[in-house]
Amino acid sequence: MSWKELVKDWKLGLSGDSDLKKELDALEQDPESLADAFSHPLEFGTAGMRGLMGPGINRMNIYTVRQATYGLAQVVLKQGEGAKQAGVVISYDSRHHSREFAFHASQILVGQGIRTYMYDSLRPTPVLSFAVRYLKTAAGIMITASHNPKQYNGYKCYGPDGGQMPPEDAIKVTEAMLSRPDLLSIEGVSQEELLQSDLFQLISDEVDQAYLKEIASVTVDPSVIKRQSDLKFVYTPLHGTGQYLMEKVFREAGFKSVHYVDSQKDPDGEFSTVKSPNPEDGEAFIEAEKIGRAVHADVLIASDPDADRMGAAVRLSDGSYRTLTGNQIGAILLDYLLKAKQAKGELSDKTCAIKSIVSGELATKVAHSYGVEMRNVLTGFKYIAEQIHLFEQNRSGEFVFGFEESYGYLVKAFVRDKDALQATLLLAEVAAYQAEQGLSLADALEDLYARFGVHAEKTLAFKFEGESGQERMKEIMKQLRDKPLTQLLGASVAAREDYLTSQRVETTATKPISLPKSDVLKYYLDNGDWLAFRPSGTEPKLKVYMGVTAENQALAQEKIAGYEGVLRELLA
Repeated sequence: MSWKELVKDWKLGLSGDSDLKKELDALEQDPESLADAFSHPLEFGTAGMRGLMGPGINRMNIYTVRQATYGLAQVVLKQGEGAKQAGVVISYDSRHHSREFAFHASQILVGQGIRTYMYDSLRPTPVLSFAVRYLKTAAGIMITASHNPKQYNGYKCYGPDGGQMPPEDAIKVTEAMLSRPDLLSIEGVSQEELLQSDLFQLISDEVDQAYLKEIASVTVDPSVIKRQSDLKFVYTPLHGTGQYLMEKVFREAGFKSVHYVDSQKDPDGEFSTVKSPNPEDGEAFIEAEKIGRAVHADVLIASDPDADRMGAAVRLSDGSYRTLTGNQIGAILLDYLLKAKQAKGELSDKTCAIKSIVSGELATKVAHSYGVEMRNVLTGFKYIAEQIHLFEQNRSGEFVFGFEESYGYLVKAFVRDKDALQATLLLAEVAAYQAEQGLSLADALEDLYARFGVHAEKTLAFKFEGESGQERMKEIMKQLRDKPLTQLLGASVAAREDYLTSQRVETTATKPISLPKSDVLKYYLDNGDWLAFRPSGTEPKLKVYMGVTAENQALAQEKIAGYEGVLRELLA
């Protein structure tokens, strides 16, 4: 069936007074967007299924949610009666339609005879991951589009270990989804039947309390917090899910001077006080900084709408604030953890940190300085969770810390996804440790630079929207493979890695890469710098990552600017 025929089916199938029908009528005035909405279905990427909300098979709406849940249900049912009874747990964030989508997912699952747990109000992604493990369910669903703009929503699937489904399982869900292309006719129980069903249970505070009990173990040295309990913080959830539990985390840890951004405390799908609800964006700290300056706060902290990502800014001696990058925060947290474990004699030859292949190398140098392995995995926190699961299965490693440059960190494996609450608690403790010595988090970073050299990174995101944009991204990646880069700004390419062909090509040899296939190209230059190209699995963007080392910040930023100029010209 052509996409134009699909449009006709949707026009006939949608209720005349429904919001989706009205949106479809409006969408017909934009032929390119209409084609994009109906020409191909949403797929599972590095972080599940994510897309613009609206009518169409390539949009997030109740019908694509039903179809995805039908696919997940078939995977659970094939695992047998035990999985069916173990069930699925569902949570959702503050975005428009998130609660509605969660209910529709529940209706499909119960309609398939699968026990279903759903939170009675919004909860963070890491708490959903924890709930899968705590309730021992067969799977989990998180309705969220993470840090994306307000027009987006998404659907993450979790396996029984609490990690996002790895590719092989996500493929099974996708195949089952596509077996029901008639997504308008996929039905579950009614809302009334759902609420009366013995298979459906709303959950609330019980799982929260169990999570908070575990998160207390993230603290390395409670006495440091006790001595520095008056250290001043400002926290904002950016209108998302973090406020309720983060308040408890700060209070139970012993921090007494935490200020909250009143204008951003409450859930708001419009994200009305920020351009983007993304802690990677320095502008997300504007409101927090106003309060920080007023109360002379030492650290500003923000989490994204589903509270899996955390960003921070530290107060400098002149009263201004310096935002830290995800790579910088990761290196600071890892150094603190390893220093503490070394002092306690808790490091072993199996201790292992994990990061994504596009994350910076400062943390790698930190790990190696303690004799600890840094393992690289593909982008997507599910691959970090996969490694933790592997360690548990064959005792090949002891997980100490995992992170991605995109502001995602995991300290303790009772959660199997990035966790802004864990990361916030540990970063607050590091700030307290530094304050006790008359120093700040900025000083901790400068100490790392003194030990390992100045490191700087930058990520460029080139937007390629619509069907034509997808084709353009494919064309760019093909060109880079057909005619590989050989030098940049006078630096020669020493090696390149193609994660689609699983090959590392050096000047004298070609070696295999033992990671799953992924559309990523990474170049290593002979001056120690690196860059990587990766089409986003969840957004219409081609991401280019750069990492440099230099003697000082000025030279590092000069190199970054030089590479950026060349890359923008290359991808224009």
